[in-house]
Amino acid sequence: MARHIVATTSEIPPGGNKVVDIAGRDIVVFHVNGEFFALLNRCPHEGAPLEKAACVARLTSPEPGVYERSRVGEMLRCPWHGWEFDMRNGQSWFDPKRVKIRSYPVAVERGAELQKGPYVAETFPVHVEDSYVIVEV
Repeated sequence: MARHIVATTSEIPPGGNKVVDIAGRDIVVFHVNGEFFALLNRCPHEGAPLEKAACVARLTSPEPGVYERSRVGEMLRCPWHGWEFDMRNGQSWFDPKRVKIRSYPVAVERGAELQKGPYVAETFPVHVEDSYVIVEV
């Protein structure tokens, strides 16, 4: 699996997202509750761009008339037809055994920790001020 640096953490504000092209695929990276999630930017139903999806909470009901919200912002609601997906793994909420959005592993690493290859070159002191969001495809 190849690793791709897609943004600094400050480029994707909390509650925001960024679409990146990786190997010809549109991938949307979300920043929710201090975590980053990467999904194919396409609803499996009719191809709606998930970058436009609403980030909503999981809503459950233990009994009639009682509603509980959890995982605020971690569920995606398709902008075209309202299909809902779990941002953590792409699983659909309505048919979890058959319908899913492709999800990708995401890591956040300090700039000083990134390695570009096996070759060694002369180095100079560098001050790192931000972290980067990395998507594995």
